[in-house]
Amino acid sequence: MQYKLLVVDDEPLIRSLLKDHFEAEGYLVYTAQDAKQAEALLGKKPDLVLLDIAMPDVDGITFCTGIRKELECPILFLTAKGELQDKLIGLRAGGDDYIVKPFSMEELTARVEAHLRREERVRLATDKRFADGLVIDYSARTVAYRGRRISVSRKEFDIIELLSMNAGIVFGREMIYERLWGYEAEGDSLVVKEHIRRLRSKLEAVSGKQYIETVWGVGYRWIRM
Repeated sequence: MQYKLLVVDDEPLIRSLLKDHFEAEGYLVYTAQDAKQAEALLGKKPDLVLLDIAMPDVDGITFCTGIRKELECPILFLTAKGELQDKLIGLRAGGDDYIVKPFSMEELTARVEAHLRREERVRLATDKRFADGLVIDYSARTVAYRGRRISVSRKEFDIIELLSMNAGIVFGREMIYERLWGYEAEGDSLVVKEHIRRLRSKLEAVSGKQYIETVWGVGYRWIRM
């Protein structure tokens, strides 16, 4: 299978560098210099998007927010900003990960491969699990509470899948990052923490219940119902 990448960056040198590199790695690469061009390429159904934050006219975060409901594939932000707040804003906009410029091609490639591996993992034998009104369909990758669908991103479902299939077991942030992102370097606790914050908010908004418990100083676990 040839994966399709969409690279969105206003710097011609970055676009060219990423296109040449990933095409040499066997990917089919589309490039766009701004949000308008990128939106026109969404019909190509990319498997992953590399999205610059600091673009003119429509910035990457605004663009991500606008397309997230129609685009389910992983979105990795490329950003020259390393401040905590910028990273949080990007994740809350629907991004799955981020990498700070300047970055090594080896690290970027490893992150891209990790996200794509997660998308291709073998389906679990168990199709559904019920937890006090919450229905998790592992085959369809959907979550509902008493018939009401809860919209979750792919990475959020990955977290639900990992924790709920191992209810009662505590997973550290670094362990969650390594298992779900597949990146073997030190886990990025910020990414995991923000995804779980968003996930908890979505689950509680519909069910009024908390399913993920924080074990302070250790990690997270799915509460046995």
